[in-house]
Amino acid sequence: MKILHLLSQHPESTGSGFYLQNVIRQAAATGHQNFLVAGISGHQFPSLDGINPDACRFVSFGGEHLSFAIPGMSDVMPYPSTRFCDLTPDQLAAYDQVFAEMIVSAAREFSPDIIHSHHLWLTSSIARRALPDIPMATSCHSTDLRQLQQCPHLGERVLPERRKIDRVLALSHDQAGKISKLYDIPAGRIDLVGGGYDDELFKYSNKKIPPPVHLLYAGKLSFAKGVDWLLRTFVALCDQDIHLHLAGSGSGEEAATCLELAERGGATVTVHGGMSQRELAELMRRCHIFILPSFYEGLPLVLLEALASGCRLVTTDLPGCRELLAEAGSDLATFIRLPEMTAIDRPDIKDWHTLQTQLATAITGMADRVRCTPSPSAEEISRVTSFSSWQAVFTRIFCCYEKAMLM
Repeated sequence: MKILHLLSQHPESTGSGFYLQNVIRQAAATGHQNFLVAGISGHQFPSLDGINPDACRFVSFGGEHLSFAIPGMSDVMPYPSTRFCDLTPDQLAAYDQVFAEMIVSAAREFSPDIIHSHHLWLTSSIARRALPDIPMATSCHSTDLRQLQQCPHLGERVLPERRKIDRVLALSHDQAGKISKLYDIPAGRIDLVGGGYDDELFKYSNKKIPPPVHLLYAGKLSFAKGVDWLLRTFVALCDQDIHLHLAGSGSGEEAATCLELAERGGATVTVHGGMSQRELAELMRRCHIFILPSFYEGLPLVLLEALASGCRLVTTDLPGCRELLAEAGSDLATFIRLPEMTAIDRPDIKDWHTLQTQLATAITGMADRVRCTPSPSAEEISRVTSFSSWQAVFTRIFCCYEKAMLM
């Protein structure tokens, strides 16, 4: 099968980029042909597994094709970006035109059997309008749901095409329900495929006996991810027998604030910056506890990666986190209950004290488990992660391709 993949942002970073890379890798491993259209900044061309550079076409932002910085599906990206809500009518028109031309050109060159786009957002709608006769499946990553709520004025560019997409691929049951409600897409056209992790890269490792207990956060340095909350809580613990590792990057004032807070931790905080998946896997094998303090997530696959590497988990109780870790017992995962959000991804100021107390309690409690038993049960971890290898996920995705081609 010939698969044309579409992603509007950098394909080598963020969750949707890693998801795309793994889909391409699995498709190539099972004998399918891949072609990619994606966004990049300037001339920062990525090197991707499973696809020849000759089979990639890139829309250059801040460079050859479009003068403004690349719009991110999150308002804070790990690289310089524009917010969709700030795009002018002229910028939106140019965005539509350039992506439409690039997608049509790719289709003429490649003659795809199916289009697999990522995000129920502008680029998917552009592709559906430009290539109405090619079967199409679109993966939702939840940031698209948030953009629809934050940028209702852009809904008119997205919603008319949503029923013309043949299959919509959801990461979780909760997300599938939100897709159906927000986009008015019949439940029968939404397929639950889940998300995966690279089980050849993220492997179980027995942990060193503390002290110190090594904690890890990996992801964007942003407020929506709760990184400022984590750092304020950690610094207040004043426990020299625990060490926090921050892996990831960000941009703008939020990232700057996070880095300032990290400095307050002195020698007990290590800032690693952006890391490759291989580097992250190695760091996960060295750490005891992975913390995801996020206020908004779809299906956070980093939890699977950390768990498969032998980390215990402290995470907020977002629906995607709960669904992903439904089989995880209390020795593997601790959940922090979130209050009602005043914004989509930010709690009310009155709840901060309670949240900091809850996070501190969760961290110290899980650290005590590590001191007692540094390595959790590999068998228990396997029961949680066995459904989520990328081989299993791509098998489900391919079934959706076949459904789309029959519609």
